[in-house]
Amino acid sequence: MSSSVYVAGVGVISAIGNNAAENLASLKNKQAGMGDITHIDTIYKGELPVAEVKLSNEQLAELSGLPENISRTALLSGVAAKEALADANIPDFKAWRSGFVSANSVGGMDKSEDFFVEFFADNDKGKLRDVFDHECGSMTELVADNLGISDYMTTVSTACSSSANAIFYGARLIKNDVLDVVIAGGTDSLTKFTLNGFNTLMILDKEFCKPFDENREGLNLGEGAGYVVLVSEKVAKTLVKQPDCELSGYNNSNDAYHQTASSPDGTGSYMAMQGALKKSGLQTTDIDYINLHGTGTPNNDSAEGTAIKRLFEKDFPPMSSTKSYTGHTLGASGGIEAVFSVLAIKNKIIYPNLRFKTRMDELPFEPEAELLTDQEVKHVMSNSFGFGGNCTSLIFSSI
Repeated sequence: MSSSVYVAGVGVISAIGNNAAENLASLKNKQAGMGDITHIDTIYKGELPVAEVKLSNEQLAELSGLPENISRTALLSGVAAKEALADANIPDFKAWRSGFVSANSVGGMDKSEDFFVEFFADNDKGKLRDVFDHECGSMTELVADNLGISDYMTTVSTACSSSANAIFYGARLIKNDVLDVVIAGGTDSLTKFTLNGFNTLMILDKEFCKPFDENREGLNLGEGAGYVVLVSEKVAKTLVKQPDCELSGYNNSNDAYHQTASSPDGTGSYMAMQGALKKSGLQTTDIDYINLHGTGTPNNDSAEGTAIKRLFEKDFPPMSSTKSYTGHTLGASGGIEAVFSVLAIKNKIIYPNLRFKTRMDELPFEPEAELLTDQEVKHVMSNSFGFGGNCTSLIFSSI
């Protein structure tokens, strides 16, 4: 059994960059990724801003080594997971027991949507291969095969906490001596179904989102993928480079308050953060930065803020929502923001909460509006709170 779990490598692709270095540069330069819809055919083009990855499926296929005709969800996953494994640079990787724990919420829905456009117009048209990999698990299998991982693979789908739970689960697999190395995180691509669903909930902002602002009006949907390579102490000792940090705490809670809304008093959020702190052995005063779930919806930000107010009392650390850059990437958000948390520790920075202007009336704190550099960032809490009250907090700590 490994008493500690380390992050040996990271990989990410989002609307603000095609790899970790590009994402970091955009975060430092306050460059958001939102814009007009281009990749999907929808009536909301020119009306609802989204945060799209700027590459075509053909370009993603070239980067990932996967075939172009598969789902964009899998292609995004392939790019980020490949980068993470390369970044870890684990000597004799195939000698270790390895696993791929990946999350997503849409699966191959983008390809299914393409099929039904043709099929409904003419029942003799449409390519059945487009619906073959519709389910979420197919995305994981395609990428695991491409990475050469066959010891263990599984898929997590718990809405917006999905990839945080994948990382949580990957750590437990290592701690319980089931695996030595786990590539964990998640992916999601934009689809018409997702766009229509969130629009029906009336929680999409027609302008660029303003998380944790008193005048916030909703979220912007995004797409992307983010993965961390988790390793045991035994593997960490063989690495060419020192691990980036340790995954010191994690916890999942579920307040089951509502199918799509957080409890007003932030019960699930509070329990997730409290449990992660207990697991890590840290106090609230030890946390140097909180990467907020911070979607920009009135309900979410109020619930998360209320929970932070209750747990941290007067000792509020710097915090911000990087969804102000990437949009809400749903099943990928926890993985992308885990990578951003690791980069914050490595680069001693705290990201700004873009477009923040006015503190929320009910909160005694506000997010950072400017980039903070040369910071002592030893412990970062990353929050991912999903539909149904499924809430997860991760804590990354410097070594």
